[in-house]
Amino acid sequence: MTEPASLSIRFWGVRGSYAVPGPATVRYGGNTSCMEVCAGEECMIVDCGSGVHNLGEAMLEEGKRSATVLFTHTHLDHICGLPFFRPAYREDFRVRFMAGHLPTDIRLQDIFERLMDPVLFPVQPAVFKDCAFQDIAVGETMRFGNGLTVTSECLNHTGGAIGYRFDFKGRSIVIVTDHEHGNKAIDEALERFVAGADIMVYDATYTDEEYRNYVGWGHSTWQEALKLAEKAGVRQPVLFHHHPERSDDDLDALRATIRTRFAMAEIAREGMRLEAGKPTPEAATTSTPRREAPVGSR
Repeated sequence: MTEPASLSIRFWGVRGSYAVPGPATVRYGGNTSCMEVCAGEECMIVDCGSGVHNLGEAMLEEGKRSATVLFTHTHLDHICGLPFFRPAYREDFRVRFMAGHLPTDIRLQDIFERLMDPVLFPVQPAVFKDCAFQDIAVGETMRFGNGLTVTSECLNHTGGAIGYRFDFKGRSIVIVTDHEHGNKAIDEALERFVAGADIMVYDATYTDEEYRNYVGWGHSTWQEALKLAEKAGVRQPVLFHHHPERSDDDLDALRATIRTRFAMAEIAREGMRLEAGKPTPEAATTSTPRREAPVGSR
């Protein structure tokens, strides 16, 4: 049960690009992007990658009857689980879908209809029951009755994307995926956006070495995540959107490396729940910079 004054995030899918089930991804998980942010009893879903199926089943088992879904963007790895989100098909479950990254001539509902076109999927969005679609303006503040506020900021990603910041009773969680560093204006705005956050979830698809071959592909590195966290006074950076070829062993090695650079840094894994303002289990108490350890090949 969520504490009335707590702000937390739980990960249901942590991979980027495509799902990778199998023996090499058991510990960190192979589903694509899906997160659940809870502020007291108010719970929100961020993105509907393949991980949202399991989240939907859990919500029904827990007796929930409503959900707000925020999309960072609508690339396939962030929406592919949408047709399998069972609560949307129920008359006794209300879902509100929201996004703010689309051009003004495209509605969020249009994306759903493309995804579930008859040549791609056997049933169409018309079978969804108590569902509403809302296109939001980037930067606007959304206020909820329990004191939760949600704001957004533009990210640097092909086709457009936005990040979300959740503020609740003096605690904050920011989600930054997908994003490519290097655009000065966006980077400066993003630094202000994440400033002082308790938890910052950040796109760490590549290492700096790998990134040289993927400039312009719309993703960042774990090194940039830690730099931003240090500059902006973030308490806990959490690496996310793992490259699909990154194995559990690779991510274990990366976790050991980042802990030498930033004591509270963490690697997102399916099932992990972090509460803003509370220590992470097994968190290091000190950090001593040293030479980077290898994190495995792509």
